Amino acid sequence: MSFFHRLQARSQSIDSLLCVGLDPHPSDLPVPPTASEAERAEAAYDFCKTLVDATHPHAACYKPNAAFFEALGTDHGCRTLRRVVDAIPDDIPVLLDVKRGDIGSTAQAYAEACYDDERGLNADGVTLSPLMGWDSVKPFVTGKYSDKGAFVLCKTSNPGSNDLLALSLQRQTTLYERIARLAVDWSDRAESEAPAAQDVSAGPSPPRIGLVVGATDPSALAASRAAAGPSVWILAPGVGAQGGDLDAALCAGLNPDGTGMLVPVSRGISRAKDPGAEAARLKSEINRARARVKEMRAPTNDQSDVAPYQREFIEFSLREGVLKFGSFVLKSGRTSPYFFNAGLFASGSALFRLGRSYAAAIMASELVGKDGKVGFDVVFGPAYKGISLGALVCASLYADFDVDVGFAYNRKEAKDHGEGGVLVGSAMAGKRILIVDDVITAGTAIRESHEMLQKIGATPVGVAIALDRAEKRSLDDPLSAVQAVARDLTIPVVSIVALPQLQEYLRQSPKYDEDVLKLVTEYRSKYGV
Repeated sequence: MSFFHRLQARSQSIDSLLCVGLDPHPSDLPVPPTASEAERAEAAYDFCKTLVDATHPHAACYKPNAAFFEALGTDHGCRTLRRVVDAIPDDIPVLLDVKRGDIGSTAQAYAEACYDDERGLNADGVTLSPLMGWDSVKPFVTGKYSDKGAFVLCKTSNPGSNDLLALSLQRQTTLYERIARLAVDWSDRAESEAPAAQDVSAGPSPPRIGLVVGATDPSALAASRAAAGPSVWILAPGVGAQGGDLDAALCAGLNPDGTGMLVPVSRGISRAKDPGAEAARLKSEINRARARVKEMRAPTNDQSDVAPYQREFIEFSLREGVLKFGSFVLKSGRTSPYFFNAGLFASGSALFRLGRSYAAAIMASELVGKDGKVGFDVVFGPAYKGISLGALVCASLYADFDVDVGFAYNRKEAKDHGEGGVLVGSAMAGKRILIVDDVITAGTAIRESHEMLQKIGATPVGVAIALDRAEKRSLDDPLSAVQAVARDLTIPVVSIVALPQLQEYLRQSPKYDEDVLKLVTEYRSKYGV
């Protein structure tokens, strides 16, 4: 069974995400400064063995830090570390914290030193630096070590990590987000180059490479989780001595199943009066926080919760004057307490944010499978407004989520020269198509696009819009225009925001008084679906 299979099984069997660090700091060892190397080594072993004996009922994993053992001395350091690894129960994975990073025969030698059960340390997994690329990771997760696992440094908990790991890249993404995506790619590559032995009873093979992302930076945790997908395990140091907020970290890093994350604690346990009791307390505290995150993520009946990307969209729409609250007479004759004019997204910064909002909404929707892959091949923008919107969405999906799909649009009139015809861009025959527009008023443009796409052998699979007014077409018709499109065309319609989110935003925002909220609430009560 592979390292991550074992980790998953252990975590589930004891209902724990606690990783116990084994760091024998010299100041924690009951020996004088004049003690011999052998005496220091024996004290370090006793220190770790006592921790293991006290905490093993609560530990999903143990993480001995190699540096403290190497510092014991050349004669007894590595030998003591091996004794500690051997003292850990067989059903608990051992993650050796070494942070190695090299290539070629050097990397292979490092792997043998960490893993070999005769001459090495017999660990189950390691921490690695990924900055030298796949070559530096490959020896630790392929070949005779295909059943091992590695956590690569992605966005660490120290403030200095921002010097490099938070740098922005050309595609409007950070270096750590790129590392998170590479971890997935490298896991796939490892599996293709050196398939692991399959254990049918253990379920699908999880990725062989996890991420180290500090609990001190919840925004980086959330971005790394989004970039890597739900299957990758994240080791999140920083809770405890470094001051990381447990609830915020778990909210950002847990996968949809409430797992896929390890919380390592070292000094907080080893320096406690009763390490076993402290480990039990931490395990319970983590599980209570997991329960709170699960409750917070649970969908509400009216789907009015405001996600971070939705709040950002509402606020920059207000700043740009695209969204206004007041009194507006609509084409339908209704007097609406708000008005939305997407034509006012008329600057580079506004269009950049608009594209990112569409991409975030799409990636959070049913258009993305459990494997993290989108269910469409081409983004189609109906003339005229849909053309620019489709281009923005394509670019933002690639920049923010590394999703590279085709883009196409239509002309209002056929061109009789050049390439001719009414369709421009990526070939769509036999492809799955996502249609993008700003709003759906009557649904005419979407229906026409749907019919046109079907005629060329394409398959429309969804529609993405900026705003869903979520109001009845008439007082005698219980459906909204969006609901009617979804029903008639049997495809989902995804919106960045809808009327319920606007109402909830007003309820939470101190910028607007009760009168504005009251008008929107009354409008929704009268016309909302």
